[in-house]
Amino acid sequence: MARKKSKLLESGYALFDVLHEHGSRSSNWRVPRSLLGGLDGDEPARKALEEQDNALAERAGRPRVLIKEITRSPV
Repeated sequence: MARKKSKLLESGYALFDVLHEHGSRSSNWRVPRSLLGGLDGDEPARKALEEQDNALAERAGRPRVLIKEITRSPV
């Protein structure tokens, strides 16, 4: 009999697509599933994605572009 992999849904990462203010789109940004759910839904993901974007912009030596919209990536 095959083993169930139900714990993978509870742990791990959720993937998001990010649309920036200037129109560029980035796909498959990872956010820990532990941040998601509850009354806020996917809104905590925005803060995590902004932190990731800040770190990338700092390492690249460019100004950070504001995030306009986040959506879950299709599975």
